Amino acid sequence: MTASGPVRILVCDDHVVVRAGLLALLDSAPGIEVAGEAGTGEEALALAAKLAPDVVLMDLQLGEGIDGVETTRRLTRGPGPSPHVLVLTTYDTDADITRAIEAGATGYLLKAERPEELFAAIHAAAQGRTALSPPVASRVMAGLRNPRPSLTGRERDILAQLARGLGNREIARALFISEATVKTHLRRIYDKLGVDTRAGAVAVAKERRLLP
Repeated sequence: MTASGPVRILVCDDHVVVRAGLLALLDSAPGIEVAGEAGTGEEALALAAKLAPDVVLMDLQLGEGIDGVETTRRLTRGPGPSPHVLVLTTYDTDADITRAIEAGATGYLLKAERPEELFAAIHAAAQGRTALSPPVASRVMAGLRNPRPSLTGRERDILAQLARGLGNREIARALFISEATVKTHLRRIYDKLGVDTRAGAVAVAKERRLLP
């Protein structure tokens, strides 16, 4: 609960059924008031500007339009007072966690958490305190203890070609190397960035400003 009353929350999730379930759950939560709901990142930005919630409960995958990470970045870095963003998602990969936290999320919770944990995390987020699901906290700590090695010059070259949408054969031709070498470098890039897809590698690279 904030100094002036209950924590006012905006729920952003593109699944109507999930959103309805969350709203019903939050209606029963002590000290929490649902100010509004959004199905897209763009809608969340517009409603946040209008409703000025204390906390935005943010899903990462939002279908069409901007994703939860970009929405989080815009919410937390916009002009004027910014709401705290509490990510609520089913995804707990290193890349998802890193991108969300770097974008400004106050907390990162998994949808498998019990309602009481969600309520506690919302109150913590409203006060600007970090709230992480135990599996997420473990991944964050592991990442701090064992930071991923930096990319080599060649790996950055391949990543740049990847961002242009080139396939392995096209990358090999552009860099005058074999396809097998490209695949080897890609495996190392995925491992270093904590991803398992080409799109994930490009997204994280953009996030960390690894691309020219």
